[in-house]
Amino acid sequence: MKLLLDTHVLLWWLELNAKLGDEARALIDDPENEAMVSIVSFWEIAVKVRVGKLKADIAAIARVIEEQRLTRLPVEDSHLHTLLRLPRHHGDPFDHLLISQAIAEGAGFVTHDRAATRYPVKVIAAG
Repeated sequence: MKLLLDTHVLLWWLELNAKLGDEARALIDDPENEAMVSIVSFWEIAVKVRVGKLKADIAAIARVIEEQRLTRLPVEDSHLHTLLRLPRHHGDPFDHLLISQAIAEGAGFVTHDRAATRYPVKVIAAG
């Protein structure tokens, strides 16, 4: 199964944070699944670091993702075409693009954000 991690899920997974439930963690860690991390999440983390809302090392995150064999997902034209068709149920542009990527990739979206359930994407509860 393809999984796209929401940015907060990525951070919880990296930190071994208990907010990430056992079922979601097992899905991410299962080698039969393709767990994906979007470049959009790197962008969101960088923005939050820059404005002082988060402390994180982008290079260290990238190394762990590579070591753990998670797939890095670039932004493709198909993701942007999907984005243009999405309703605006949510005000976060990062989440809009992540949701559109999950839809276009046929992936489950692992998130704790209830607003994601208002979109035509398979939501996998993070908690």
